[in-house]
Amino acid sequence: MTIGQLFPQKVAFNLPGGKKSKILIVDDHPINIQVLYQAFSADYDVCMAISGKQALDVSHSQHPDLILLDVEMPDMNGFEVCEKLKASADTWDIPIIFVTAHIDEETETRCFNEGAVDFISKPINRNTVRARVKTHLLLKSQSDLLRQLVYLDGLTKVHNRRYFDERLEIEWKLANRNQTPLSLIMIDVDFFKKYNDLYGHQAGDNCLQQVAKIISDTLKRPTDLVARYGGEEFVCLLPDTLLTGAMSIAEDIRVRILAQNIPHVGSTIYPFVSISLGVCCKDAPSVGMAATFLHQADTQLYLAKDKGRNQTSGRSYQLGEL
Repeated sequence: MTIGQLFPQKVAFNLPGGKKSKILIVDDHPINIQVLYQAFSADYDVCMAISGKQALDVSHSQHPDLILLDVEMPDMNGFEVCEKLKASADTWDIPIIFVTAHIDEETETRCFNEGAVDFISKPINRNTVRARVKTHLLLKSQSDLLRQLVYLDGLTKVHNRRYFDERLEIEWKLANRNQTPLSLIMIDVDFFKKYNDLYGHQAGDNCLQQVAKIISDTLKRPTDLVARYGGEEFVCLLPDTLLTGAMSIAEDIRVRILAQNIPHVGSTIYPFVSISLGVCCKDAPSVGMAATFLHQADTQLYLAKDKGRNQTSGRSYQLGEL
């Protein structure tokens, strides 16, 4: 029996004035999914998976607010799924509650060591599981709010440098471990001090907000990151992206900024606001440091500005070069 046979209609709920929390139920036994579905479908948006691989796919595509995860599954057990979720930048913060028939102390201890927020034994007590889910969803919403306050730039509403620095370290390690490329774009608004002097700081703030929005709108994948690095500088972190792809994105951003036709009579290269961009790509595992990678992107930005601004300069680095 498949999930489609159990629940032929799509499970989706939207409430006026708000959106329901989304719960992912993972279990290879449809009857267990059915029990949990009946416990949560009235109050939450429920999605389901019957294998570890499917759980990972759903987590990355739908980003649930909480996961109820079975331990024993044939293709990939719950511990392996949890490890992969915690190692990914876009799923590491999803709270996981293990649900298992094993009630021994060793299993319980391992559940918490793997990064779970709670442990529920089978057979499931409906009231208990509902209470624990409600508690952990509340804690997550509070944590998300605090994270926004700590990690968002107040002016542009994109991430700030603190968040970027943390994500850079995470993505650097993931790229080395998974042997995948990683690209970085450094962006600087050309002659921004002159812009502030001519048009005033309020206009300067508005300009930075427009630039941040254009950059954010250009990045398509949930794993891509834009952050305000400082002043008129922005940075984009692009996991699993080669130099050609990063250069294409950088040029797209540059052209979109120009298309806004934001007047800048103080610019000596163009009558409208423009940007310079430096791109660095690491397309092989490296023994270097993330800070060196960042420095090389900044070097490319300097080259773009040195060549006349309003352009993109980039380079790919091979094994041992960083």
